Amino acid sequence: MPTHRLPILQPAGRGLPLEASARPVDRRWRPSYVVWELTLACDLACHHCGSRAGRARPDELTTAECLDLVDQMAALGVNEVTLIGGEAYLRDDWTAIIRRIKSHGMRCGMATGARGLTQERLVAAKDAGLEAISVSIDGLEEEHDALRGVRGSFRAAVDAMDRIRALGGIRLSANTQISRQSLPVLEGVFEVIADHGATAWQVQLTAAMGRAADAGPGGELTFLEPYEVLYAHPKLARLKREADRRGVTLWPGNNVGHFGPFEGVLRGDLKAGYRGACGAGRLSLGIEANGNVKGCPSLPSKPYVGGNVRDQKLVDIWERAAPLRFTRDLTARDLRGFCKDCYYAEECRGGCHWTSHVLLGYPGDNPYCHHRALELMAQGIRERVRLVEAAPNEPFDHARYVLEREAWPEEERAAVERIHLETEALVWKASA
Repeated sequence: MPTHRLPILQPAGRGLPLEASARPVDRRWRPSYVVWELTLACDLACHHCGSRAGRARPDELTTAECLDLVDQMAALGVNEVTLIGGEAYLRDDWTAIIRRIKSHGMRCGMATGARGLTQERLVAAKDAGLEAISVSIDGLEEEHDALRGVRGSFRAAVDAMDRIRALGGIRLSANTQISRQSLPVLEGVFEVIADHGATAWQVQLTAAMGRAADAGPGGELTFLEPYEVLYAHPKLARLKREADRRGVTLWPGNNVGHFGPFEGVLRGDLKAGYRGACGAGRLSLGIEANGNVKGCPSLPSKPYVGGNVRDQKLVDIWERAAPLRFTRDLTARDLRGFCKDCYYAEECRGGCHWTSHVLLGYPGDNPYCHHRALELMAQGIRERVRLVEAAPNEPFDHARYVLEREAWPEEERAAVERIHLETEALVWKASA
């Protein structure tokens, strides 16, 4: 299977300055949800890995530091922690960390490729208090193994799902990156995760971060061209109908949707019926294995790490680190490009900033918006990306692209419009 260069591991962001004091808005927001990279060590070599996981960072937190960080999370008001990696189970102390999270009454789950999620590890995690596991399924066997870089990784993931379901007591879900490789077989992926007992399915567009900014398994792009969201969203809307029928909650990730015609179908269970502005630094928090703190786990490290827990208390980083304040202060006037003048600008505020920043080098101009792609198609225009600067091969790095516009081929445009009309008729008839 394909191999990758190991990333250049940078030291933690130490000694970063904090603002002199916290403002009322900084104290009003509290992170209810934390995603914590326990280690960068991994037993897979995924082409779409944003953190370029493989080997542990040289300066990862010790067990004592991790346990103290859990105590600080609880004091800050965190309700739920998801452990990621790399692979969290490659730390010998991972169950001790789960147990400490549970002791504070916080919910604890994990996301995993599951290649090494043995029965012994599962039982230990359950006994420690792990409540949920999300297994990554990124295609059928051929696509999944090619993307994950290890033959047999699909079978290992599916077998792990069966073991989780048989063990009981741990909520089983699945997650899928929507890429150029997985999109054509997305219906088959759903059948796999439903047949093997997943109660929920998170879908997320692959973003141009880390290895996803490099060439894919066959030398092609891993992430979609911006206009190709017009193929993804009707498919997701149809799958949502099937998921409801089979008792599987289809959960669109943060960079899926944005006020297209299927938003109410995909997110109708939310109070507002749609997803609002990004919650990074307002409702969510990301922690890297070396103690770096940022508002969202997916954001690139250099521009968004606000501090390190070896230098400052978590509450001080949350309240006084300028990079964690950016969504608290962001207004529609700060947006760029199409997003700046969009009808939904005030409510959406540029959608997923991770997706736009790792593509263009700045937030607030998201070409992977369903509404945007439809508006441009109505003008006969679609957007593509062109690489102008390669990624430097560091964890959470990104290349730099520019957007280019071209005319829609008439036959293809007509086919996409027909798919949307047919899907709208189907899903709204079902919900009537």
